[in-house]
Amino acid sequence: MKKIILTTFCLCLALGIRAQSFIGAWESYHTSKNGDPLKSVVIFADGYQVITTYNSETGKFISTNGGTWTLDGRTMTEKVEFDTNKPERVGSEVSFEVFINDSEMGIVDSDMTFKRIDNGLPGKLQGAWLISGRARDGKTQAIDTNRPRKTMKILSGTRFQWIAYNIETKQFMGTGGGTYTTANGEYTEHIKFFSRDDSRVGARLKFNFSIVDGNWHHSGLSSKGDPIYEIWSIRK
Repeated sequence: MKKIILTTFCLCLALGIRAQSFIGAWESYHTSKNGDPLKSVVIFADGYQVITTYNSETGKFISTNGGTWTLDGRTMTEKVEFDTNKPERVGSEVSFEVFINDSEMGIVDSDMTFKRIDNGLPGKLQGAWLISGRARDGKTQAIDTNRPRKTMKILSGTRFQWIAYNIETKQFMGTGGGTYTTANGEYTEHIKFFSRDDSRVGARLKFNFSIVDGNWHHSGLSSKGDPIYEIWSIRK
């Protein structure tokens, strides 16, 4: 088995790696310096990515960072849009050599390897989205997706995460994520971490969803029980 993985790895190094291979969600279990059990989840969408670490037992949020990504051969370059540990990194670029096979990926010479969760399937909402509007009392308020203050939602086939941040001030406002399903016009979230309130971990939230002119219309009750109607546009 090790020989097969090594052969696949060497072939990727020789031929380069297809960016599409990374699309989806990946996970890694590890331990903090204090001995706490941690889980890190990476979601790759077309051109955008996020990695988040939280306590694998309690769901307590630890950190998140992400932004854009490109791949040139075996070199991945990320431009940081948010980073809870080092906000001064926002706006900077970092490059590193990566490896990938059918079930694992990671950074060369790193001690952390990620195992594949999904490849972008089966969820109908896979991709990176920006909130572009809200509706209230029958009136729709447009939101400029080009403004520095952003609310982005990244979904793989089974995992989701939203992040609120400002690329100009480098401020981070909050994030939450977990697993999701889409069936019969219903979008259901199972919260695994929530930076603003750990007590929300474990909650299941159901919403109505539809795709209208390429935009995701999302309605129901928020985690606080307030009615919401949001419109999300795929990020380009």
